[in-house]
Amino acid sequence: MFPGGQPDRPISVKSIYLACRSAARKAHITKAIHPHSLRHAFATHLLEAGCDIRKIQLLLGHARLETTARYLHVADLAVRSTTSPLELLDPIELLQTILPKR
Repeated sequence: MFPGGQPDRPISVKSIYLACRSAARKAHITKAIHPHSLRHAFATHLLEAGCDIRKIQLLLGHARLETTARYLHVADLAVRSTTSPLELLDPIELLQTILPKR
């Protein structure tokens, strides 16, 4: 799929690493970036976009769903911005339904 210096040989692991490192430098990313980081980012973006975790599992090639769940790094902002179903309730209306009428 990705030929190396010789057309009948695949690209080397080192070449992939160096290309990833070069791209990170050009993008002014100071954090250490490795090819595996792209896999984590891909899975996280899919999850944040609402993709089903089972589909992510299949895309990543994991046999066990637990592996995918452990593997995903959900952005803290996405977790914090999730609205609780309780926040959607009207507190006055809720109190009127649970308190006895006088």
